[in-house]
Amino acid sequence: METSDVAGTAERAARGTATDGTATAGTAAGGTAADGTAAAGTAADGTAADGTAADGTATAGTAAVGTATHEPAPRRPAARRWAELQRGRGLPREILAAAPADPWRHDARDFTAPDVPTDTPSRATALDLLGDGGTVIDSGTVAGGTVIDGGTAIDGGTVIDVGCGAGDAAFALTGAARHLTGVDRQQDMLDAFAADATARGIAYTTVRGSWPEIAPEAGRADVVVCHHVLHNVVDLPPFVRALSAAARRGVVVEMLTEHPMAWLDPLFARFHGLYRPPPATHDDAVAVLRELGITPEVVTWERARTPPHDAEWVTRRLCLGPERVAEVAGALAGLPPRTKRAATISWRV
Repeated sequence: METSDVAGTAERAARGTATDGTATAGTAAGGTAADGTAAAGTAADGTAADGTAADGTATAGTAAVGTATHEPAPRRPAARRWAELQRGRGLPREILAAAPADPWRHDARDFTAPDVPTDTPSRATALDLLGDGGTVIDSGTVAGGTVIDGGTAIDGGTVIDVGCGAGDAAFALTGAARHLTGVDRQQDMLDAFAADATARGIAYTTVRGSWPEIAPEAGRADVVVCHHVLHNVVDLPPFVRALSAAARRGVVVEMLTEHPMAWLDPLFARFHGLYRPPPATHDDAVAVLRELGITPEVVTWERARTPPHDAEWVTRRLCLGPERVAEVAGALAGLPPRTKRAATISWRV
């Protein structure tokens, strides 16, 4: 765990983190998403992806948050279905063994947060949660706070970003958050997160490890965000329970409406003779949440950001060598573009 120098000693003591800024390595696992956003959790095939609820009532661009009832689920068919579909996204060992490079390793440069965050339903929902119950301070400007009503400010809250990558989801909330905790399995992602937080003057902690195993080390925060991770997870219930347990106010999950690697299924069939079953969708994820007693709000929308899809990137994902890039490029020309349809799934705790 690494804690920034901008976080005061009292803050770090309250969080149970080191006051000298030293790092202690966690368990490595839980990385970054295949579509250019962060990911963490138990990998189904080393990639991340997302989904949305068909029965949500929120409309795109509206900040809406559901509720968690914490009632035990008497049935688990949705969780079983999710796990079966996720296992079906795995790659045979012989394909992975023949891969000249790790197909699931992500480049931290692909996960750099923009200087000016993009307004999305996920950001709006998280900001709404951060503003709910904040400490009102009599001041015109407050570092780490959000100025409202031309002179009153709400003291910023705390955020845990599960599968943070370089911090795209967390840094979108910096105006309303006073402390950010980034959780990821790749150390280079956490290094990028820490460097950006330092440059922005934001107090931060980094935790290396796999969610939910590393959750106790991450601690608790007002809001937990988790972008483009769920399609990395096979056993979804404990992952989701840990998200809820870590949040004081609420959880915001962002995911694509289909697995981010599903668009490459025709190429896995072409190059490896591997025919994969249909992927889990956001509807499947929401069904699992409902089994856990969570009634989420769901917003579907179109992402502006285009995830990685160039021939070199796809070739590595297909576990092929660089000599096949031209062949892969030709095959890509016949595929429809990657989906950018996303879902924001949120709930209060």
